[in-house]
Amino acid sequence: MKGSVAIVTGASGGIGSACARRLARDGASVVVHYRTHRAAAEDLAAEIEAAGGTALPVQADLSDLAAPAALVAAATEAFGRLDLLVNNAAVAEVAPLEAIDAGHVQRHFAANVGAVLFASQAAARAFGEAGGAIVNVSSINASQPPPGGAVYSATKAAVEAITKSLAVELGPRGIRVNAVAPGATDTGMLRSVLRPGVAQQIREKTPLGNRLGTPDDIAAVVAFLASPDAAWITGQVINASGGLQI
Repeated sequence: MKGSVAIVTGASGGIGSACARRLARDGASVVVHYRTHRAAAEDLAAEIEAAGGTALPVQADLSDLAAPAALVAAATEAFGRLDLLVNNAAVAEVAPLEAIDAGHVQRHFAANVGAVLFASQAAARAFGEAGGAIVNVSSINASQPPPGGAVYSATKAAVEAITKSLAVELGPRGIRVNAVAPGATDTGMLRSVLRPGVAQQIREKTPLGNRLGTPDDIAAVVAFLASPDAAWITGQVINASGGLQI
């Protein structure tokens, strides 16, 4: 991916930071998007630069649906082009049915669905004649929703529908759109919502080893879908769960 430019949303930690590191290692210049964790994003960009890569931290609150276009504009202004968008930023809150309110729904759909749509719109406009790639981070919860995850799971199901629709719409323009659906991945987000003991139950049920997934496991799939090796792949949702969901 040498010479290409990528935006990774929600790149200040977890899966996003692993994606930014991997894409930088593969040769891309990376826009490290963050919403509130400025120090973490700046540290990651400095780490990438120290390793010989190129990275630019950019702040944006993607729940403001004007922000994705500004994020893409910052990338093209800094690097002169855009080749890849990784839609990773998301909100994940557990709430039983009785506790769901309008704010819970609005937060999830603005950050997890609206931001994906409007970032994809802005990226598609910015991609050159050679096209580009969009990789959306979904979740196995889209098809295997847990208790208390109705709204989050619904947003991830929407992301997968968006992925397939945009793949058909944008394919004639040379733009590939795919998604990765991680299983239980050891991130701060997961640890914040798992009940005690559930992580061990998940480990025991995972065929590919008694462990949770790692951000690097997911970043490897994102990097493949972003690369020329995936040039004939679009509209797909790749399950990356270690066999937790088959």
